[in-house]
Amino acid sequence: MSFAKDSKLQIIETDIEDADCGQAFLSGLLHACGTITKNAEGIRLDVVTDFKEVFEFLNRLVNRLYGQKLSLEISDDYIINKTTYYRIKFPYDISLQVLKDCSLISQNGELSFVAEIDNNLVADDETKKSFIKGAYVGCATSSIKLSELGSASPTTGYHVEFSSHKLEFLQGLQGLLQYFDITSKIALRKKVYVLYLKDSEAIKDLLALVGAQQSVLDLSDEMAKRDLRNTVNRQVNCINANINKTVEASLKQIQAINYINKKIGLESLPEDLQEVAVLRLANPQESMDELLKLSTIKLTKSGLNHRFRRILKIAEILKG
Repeated sequence: MSFAKDSKLQIIETDIEDADCGQAFLSGLLHACGTITKNAEGIRLDVVTDFKEVFEFLNRLVNRLYGQKLSLEISDDYIINKTTYYRIKFPYDISLQVLKDCSLISQNGELSFVAEIDNNLVADDETKKSFIKGAYVGCATSSIKLSELGSASPTTGYHVEFSSHKLEFLQGLQGLLQYFDITSKIALRKKVYVLYLKDSEAIKDLLALVGAQQSVLDLSDEMAKRDLRNTVNRQVNCINANINKTVEASLKQIQAINYINKKIGLESLPEDLQEVAVLRLANPQESMDELLKLSTIKLTKSGLNHRFRRILKIAEILKG
């Protein structure tokens, strides 16, 4: 199950009893994924979604607000990119009233959605939260994938977004989020507007706001795993870098010692340099610290480095 769908399931676990909050949720949902159909029977309001689990929740909500039941259908027309879409149908005799109550229908006689959010529907903190919940259930998606700590291919980044063809709706939603100190951005992507959050703390605040508490915990756990993994990776990279430096230094020292031995013999070196040359040849893979431990010579690390620099210099001189 996707991270977004799991968080949506948490939102609809508890029914909305308050009528104003229920109306605000319904308005947010319809702004996000509502459609209007007009035929010989009249005007019908539908919700088109790939999240069919919302049907029972929405059916109970509409029944409490309007005393009517909804119906659910699926059509081959709604299978896009291997994702199945469902149509939740409102009865004809309440569709127009729902549109008016949610401030969604144009007042100039046109059969179209009003994109702006009605401030009267989101007059207090609770109705604002309920509207955001409806919008989240209706059109929120996420690229977040919860990973196992030992995963060979861990996911990176955090991203939650709301997509819509109605810029005014997303701008209004952005304002509601900002009211709760949640910062988001809006962009145009392939003729669709997208309101998105990439900051992990902002996403956690959003999830807490809409009541997806388990997702907040899951995301916090994921963040901790990624931080630990990144720390381990940095440590491993540092260790590998140090190993590479040790190997490279050792190789240069051995090459210099062998060249000196070939040209003039190690016995021609000063006694103090002979000692470290033999020590290095006998322990080609050891670090400077390990050489000091293995040596019977009383030297500091800087002293040992100084002797090897002298050997390298002698080899350079011999090479001309």
